[in-house]
Amino acid sequence: MAEVAELKRIASQVRRDIVRMVNGAGNGHPGGALGCADLFVALYFKHMEHNTEFNMDATGEDVFYLSNGHISAVFYSTLARAGYFPISELASHRKLNSRLQGHPTPYEHLEGVRMASGSLGQGLSVAAGTALTKKMNGDDKMVYCLMGDGEQQEGQVWEAAMYAAHNKIDNLVGVIDYNNRQIDGDVSDVLSLIDIEAKYKAFGWETFVADGNDMEKLDAALTKAKELSGNGKPIMIIMKTEMGFPIDFMVGTHKWHGVAPNAEQTEAALSQLEETLGDY
Repeated sequence: MAEVAELKRIASQVRRDIVRMVNGAGNGHPGGALGCADLFVALYFKHMEHNTEFNMDATGEDVFYLSNGHISAVFYSTLARAGYFPISELASHRKLNSRLQGHPTPYEHLEGVRMASGSLGQGLSVAAGTALTKKMNGDDKMVYCLMGDGEQQEGQVWEAAMYAAHNKIDNLVGVIDYNNRQIDGDVSDVLSLIDIEAKYKAFGWETFVADGNDMEKLDAALTKAKELSGNGKPIMIIMKTEMGFPIDFMVGTHKWHGVAPNAEQTEAALSQLEETLGDY
């Protein structure tokens, strides 16, 4: 189980992978992927009990679902670095006939991926069903689901939120990547979420805010979420992040939601990220 210093080292390499993968494909979604790297690393290298000998049923292990599937680069990098498939395969990201498509899918038995995602709004429903199944089967492991903040504009999210609270699915931890950016601009301008924490509380969830770009604070937040489980309520972490973090020319704007860096921008980004595990 990695400690915070090691988690930071892994996250730096994952961010390098993201930049190189999106540049290599010539398209993709680097902003949200970079902003969420700390969460993926903290889950897969410390907080989740999971098995790289991939079993789709996930019996006796924790499960993660990525709902905002366009940030697939961070998911693929984390899975590869955790040992699910060869790191060299990252070079095929978004290429023709690759398993690592722009939106994750269990294509060709892709290890670590249990649902197709990218059509926003669906992940929390799948996660709630999986978590309820675990409870009914006497499986005490957790289910985690990451969503985007713009994704909260989808009605299906709120159906799932009601269902999870009504059924006391208290082994479910939702995470919202709250960077206030979506493809058309700031979330607060496109369709404001107003007080998203208060909304989930009103729906019957345990909710709290966490800093998603501070590994130490995020580590503590995930520990807290696990401690809150088993008490009759699902848990929602409102995770504050910066899109494009920590690349200086990417933060503070929605423009890097779905734009690939060119060669010069890629070099500039990589110069701000330490190579810690070796590039693929």
